[in-house]
Amino acid sequence: MTIQNKKVYFDYEILETYEAGIELFGFEVKSIRAGNAHLEGSRVIIRGSEAFLVGASIPPYQQPNTPPSYEPDRTRKLLLHKKELAYLAGKEHEKGLTLVPIKLYNKNRNIKLEFGVARGKKKADKRETIKKREVKRTIERELKKY
Repeated sequence: MTIQNKKVYFDYEILETYEAGIELFGFEVKSIRAGNAHLEGSRVIIRGSEAFLVGASIPPYQQPNTPPSYEPDRTRKLLLHKKELAYLAGKEHEKGLTLVPIKLYNKNRNIKLEFGVARGKKKADKRETIKKREVKRTIERELKKY
């Protein structure tokens, strides 16, 4: 199952993408495989020599079987190589760049997070995106008629 953050492509211009493993509990893995996770409003931060996913919500798979101290919005550690971490730390501190999660997915038996180095879009850029989408829809409608 793939969980996507659809607003990312509307709000940000993705410059580069990366894949990282994510440290999870067993019931969180089951919940993600069932499609019960939310990436909206989350981001990736780098503190020291570690990367973390902040603001992502993964509700428990079965509520009665979850420990009482479990927080669905907890910070989760990402698994990256040291060189990648050093490079991304520099990118994170550049003005106007953020690290945003794009999707969570299965790769073999592991859960992976795809995230990107992104630059926020201005309001005019968002309007342009909407305009392009509308033009594309009208062309598709016209072609369906014939």
